[in-house]
Amino acid sequence: MTVRLSYENGTIRVEADPARSDGDGGTDRGTDERAAGEADRDAPGLPPLPGVETDPRSGTGRAPAYRYAAIRRALEVAGVPVDDRVPAWEHGNGDDPDGVDLALSTEYDLREYQADALAAWHDADDRGVLELPTGAGKTVIAIRAMVDSGVPTLVVVPTIDLLEQWQRELEAEFDVPIGRFGGGEQRREAITVSTYDSAYLKAEDVGDAFGLVVFDEVHHLGGEGYQDIARLLAAPARLGLTATFERPDGAHETVAELVGDRVYALDVDDLAGDHLAPYDVRRIEVELTPEERERYDEKQGTFLEYVREAGITFTSGDDYRKLVMRSGNDPRAREALLAKSAAREVMMNADRKLERLADLLERHRDDRVIVFTAHTELVYRISERFLVPAITAETGATERREVLERFRDGTYGRVVAANVLDEGVDVPDANVAVVLSGSGSEREFTQRLGRILRPKADGGRAVLYEIVSAETAEERVAARRR
Repeated sequence: MTVRLSYENGTIRVEADPARSDGDGGTDRGTDERAAGEADRDAPGLPPLPGVETDPRSGTGRAPAYRYAAIRRALEVAGVPVDDRVPAWEHGNGDDPDGVDLALSTEYDLREYQADALAAWHDADDRGVLELPTGAGKTVIAIRAMVDSGVPTLVVVPTIDLLEQWQRELEAEFDVPIGRFGGGEQRREAITVSTYDSAYLKAEDVGDAFGLVVFDEVHHLGGEGYQDIARLLAAPARLGLTATFERPDGAHETVAELVGDRVYALDVDDLAGDHLAPYDVRRIEVELTPEERERYDEKQGTFLEYVREAGITFTSGDDYRKLVMRSGNDPRAREALLAKSAAREVMMNADRKLERLADLLERHRDDRVIVFTAHTELVYRISERFLVPAITAETGATERREVLERFRDGTYGRVVAANVLDEGVDVPDANVAVVLSGSGSEREFTQRLGRILRPKADGGRAVLYEIVSAETAEERVAARRR
């Protein structure tokens, strides 16, 4: 008995003894599929295969494409002969009937911890997540993994900025065309970089084209829609890269199932001083103005009064969601949520934060400074007051590229952003960050710190300032993210 595997619309089709000839020596497709289904159900000794269920439409076995490697292993262990039609990256397909023969090389020499991380990934059968801080050279490890694998590779990234950054890096390193899905282009090559959004749209069509998939900022894969990218790809080799793997919603467990477990991890303090810049984190408290204090206390009081009366303690992650659901039919719950939002706006956008920012910009006039906020409106206030280039979600792609390029080459010494620079911006000489407002997310804090930790030519220290409104909930937010 031979088992045939083939890729079909984001799934692996499993057929036992599929080839049944008719009397003329040809093959009747309908008869063939019915016979294949009977063989699949009745063939003795066929082992249980991970994720494979009978497809009632064809009578054959079928599994999500990401199960391909596990199905192959199960068949090999059982000693079942396999007619494997899945890996178009080896034997070709309609677009490329001769397959792809990649002979990649790299000039990178891995640092000891990078080599250890790559070895851990290989030891896990070329599957798994590497958790390393920003600036630790995760891209370099991925490039070596691509060289070692020697198969067509899809690199998936969250933003256009990262798409272009990876494309530049791969074009400089490899003497092969680099494909691109995203930013107005849909061009597939043996090495292709894609945004998560484009990969979500393309995965079913290219699911058999790549033997390795690299998920940069792999925690994004935990998003409900993005999980389908990994499910629809047959690539047996999977590498996830991130500085912060675990997600508050627990979706990292699904990521581990789709990509592999976390196989290697280091944090900032493991590398600071040797491979990353040494750093300091300094917290600065500012007082609200009398007018701000009055408004903050009023709005925060309205919120706290309601949650006390409603018995909401926020000891569970579901408590806030329940409050939001209540607000749909409870006017007081809606009033409490609006009051909470107003209090948050006061504490995060306090006027005296800008006074301290002015002091810091003057103190670090010769440094490369990134200012982070949680609100777009505050970004524009800072930009106008201090003549600092601004980047928000509203900034067009061309303008964003221009601002970042001028920041990298030193034309601009500072930039202010609302969240959009938290990930994926390669700014080797930035050495000062000022956080005016943010969430209580450890991931956000780690990503912002990582923007300034790349080693400095002069060996200098990096510094991150947190400016916090005193005697407000922001103190608890800052403590939580630390």
